[in-house]
Amino acid sequence: MSLRHDKLIFALALLALPLVLTSCRHQDFPQYPANYREYAYVTNGGSNTVTVLDVVNLRPDRELAVGQNPVAVAASLTQNEVYVVNAGEAAGRGSVTVIDAEKNAVAATIPVGKQPVSIDIAPTGDLAYVANSGSNSVSVVDLKARREIAVIGTGEEPVAARISPDGKTLAVANRKGDSVSLIDPATHAVRAVFSGCPGASDLVILPDSSKAFAACTAGHQVMALLLARAVSQPDKPVRPDSLEAMLDVATAPVHLALKPDGGELFTSNSLSNSISEVATTTSEVGGAYIMGANPVRGLVSRDNSLLYVSNFNSQEVAVYAIDDGKRSAAIHVGDGPSALAFSAAGNLLFVVDTRSADVAAVRTSSRSLFTMLPTGHAPNAIAVKAFQLQ
Repeated sequence: MSLRHDKLIFALALLALPLVLTSCRHQDFPQYPANYREYAYVTNGGSNTVTVLDVVNLRPDRELAVGQNPVAVAASLTQNEVYVVNAGEAAGRGSVTVIDAEKNAVAATIPVGKQPVSIDIAPTGDLAYVANSGSNSVSVVDLKARREIAVIGTGEEPVAARISPDGKTLAVANRKGDSVSLIDPATHAVRAVFSGCPGASDLVILPDSSKAFAACTAGHQVMALLLARAVSQPDKPVRPDSLEAMLDVATAPVHLALKPDGGELFTSNSLSNSISEVATTTSEVGGAYIMGANPVRGLVSRDNSLLYVSNFNSQEVAVYAIDDGKRSAAIHVGDGPSALAFSAAGNLLFVVDTRSADVAAVRTSSRSLFTMLPTGHAPNAIAVKAFQLQ
């Protein structure tokens, strides 16, 4: 082979290299317009701050001081805003911090009840529902007016409040009350209370707003509820809320992960080191599968094919192949993985590592760790907000 031929091959290889690199970057890191912004917001319960991560460039952006003991966060679907729940002290009121996502600055602080621990945003984006575990209530917050406009009484120690996609039902899990309250958001009246769910904690509502499921964490069951709705015949009464079934899963279900299509949900059974699979249409349990040490969170991919499970007493996230019905991989992350969130494009999975105080960025295409980003002390929740500047 001649020297000239060798040089030609080398030159062709150099020409091809940028194409290969561009292809890899396009797959793992989408090309964004100049006015595109995307941030991940991580609440740091031990340092009273929120870490803002630049998702486009995968680097820390800044750290914002918020209220005392931030424990939950949600991003608006209609405004470029993010809402942080600050639990505060046991004896005093908590608050919601409003972050302007365009400026990444605190825009307002809204007082709510005692020890708020969760938040959900109405489909219209104008109202928030905050579960106040220390005052046995839910605060209704007008996000435009920046104030609490109503307080709804619940059972003892509400820890989760979820608004249905159609906006017609607010479901509340009462941990010490061992119950679930169903509330009419239009009138703020409690429609029904269902007891018999020990340590009621997490909740999910199906996309068609027909059913709600509650995790009974102090036991081994999931409560399935049929939600009230009007029937097609005008001469017949509205179907009332009712208990459909108590589903046996495994010990200490702490979190429910719903498939985007609503067809199945998965319980993270922390004391059984397993997940359970529930068919939501028939409310039947399909089986339990070992995932790892103390699974505490689950998140299903947008194509409904994979479930990512964070195992808190380890340094890994397990991957469960839904169609195959088996654990297919394990991804090494930081210590104490807990909360999970996808980037807007779905190319990255963010894993909050509570013990090592960082966030693992995982490539979903290869299911491998890409980088670690630092946070404040004791991070516990995450939300992602993407938008384009006008």
